[in-house]
Amino acid sequence: MADSRDVVFVDGVRTPFGKAGSMYAETRADDLVVNCIRDLLRRHPEVQPDKIDEVAIAATTQTGDQGLTIGRTAALLAGLPSTVPGFAIDRMCAGAMTAVTSTASGIAFGAYDIVIAGGVEHMGHHPMGEGVDPNPRFLSEKLVDPAALVMGSTAENLHDRFPAITKERSDKFAVLSQQRVQDAYQAGILTEALVPVATRNTEEGWGLATVDEPPRPGTTVEGLAGLKTPFRPHGRVTAGNAAGLNDGATAALLAAADTAEELGLEPSMRLVSFGFAGVDPHVMGVGPIPSTEKALAKAGLGIDDIQAFEINEAFAVQVLAFLDHFGIADDDPRVNPYGGAIALGHPLASSGVRLMIHLARTFRDNPQIRYGITTMCVGLGMGGTVIWENLHHTDAKQEAAQ
Repeated sequence: MADSRDVVFVDGVRTPFGKAGSMYAETRADDLVVNCIRDLLRRHPEVQPDKIDEVAIAATTQTGDQGLTIGRTAALLAGLPSTVPGFAIDRMCAGAMTAVTSTASGIAFGAYDIVIAGGVEHMGHHPMGEGVDPNPRFLSEKLVDPAALVMGSTAENLHDRFPAITKERSDKFAVLSQQRVQDAYQAGILTEALVPVATRNTEEGWGLATVDEPPRPGTTVEGLAGLKTPFRPHGRVTAGNAAGLNDGATAALLAAADTAEELGLEPSMRLVSFGFAGVDPHVMGVGPIPSTEKALAKAGLGIDDIQAFEINEAFAVQVLAFLDHFGIADDDPRVNPYGGAIALGHPLASSGVRLMIHLARTFRDNPQIRYGITTMCVGLGMGGTVIWENLHHTDAKQEAAQ
């Protein structure tokens, strides 16, 4: 059996994220993914399409234009040869993250040399929970709290569990996310990974999506203070301090380190370890805490070794619970420096790769950073974390050369 091989993240792209059923109302979910796959191959002509060993695409609602084994159908629609296989994957919000860790495991084992992994969610076509039929035993046998099936309610439960995380703190964090996204756009950072998408509107005709639709520049704490709390009267979770309902897709190119070198690719980061963990579903948002602890233990690292954090902002309270646990300040510049899902949006299964795109850019801009993480909470009480090494770091370069 071959020794385990290093796995590298070569590049990642995404569509601009839209508000659910807005600018992508007449655009198919699978076509969003196709745009990403085609753009990855355009950006890397060194990679011959027939050399792609696998295409793994995640979707939370696997029906309609997100069904029919979307990894395979998207690969065919993108023009990859019929010899390239593909599959679909579901771990709710961590779908794309799991597509990456699953195919990366295949690379490390020697089954693959180079793959495409990503995710899509068209929440305008497929509202959260569409078509699901939860087993009645979940509630009748009290396997889960009823709130576990409503993500906003799980966020309210986190506020109950951690009273130091007030609505004011959550709103302030949300404003910071909006400000950082605005700054990153002005600096040209976010547009680098965006794939333009042709859009169609029956009344207005054709258009071109080139920027994210959800961000709200100029958001203030005062403006957020009066928003309704839809999940509980006098609650603390609002549309302002949580990610919205969104449409979008992502895709990443992963390879074995030796394959990347052979093809002349320039990867940005190396996968160090990953961990998924389960928690009580009614406090789903704490999931990234044990998954991060698991990933750190497997890597032989501590939280102090991590100098870049990309945390999915499903809800501000969920991010703040993570930061409090690890003793990190709410406004720490190492955390989501280019903003996050509260501003950009969270098209469920696609978001894991969006986090990786941001971390790869952070690594490129900061060669003094060696290790970073991408982490997120997952519906029904889970968390997922991937630890990455910055290949722009001096020590990483020296070790790779040996």
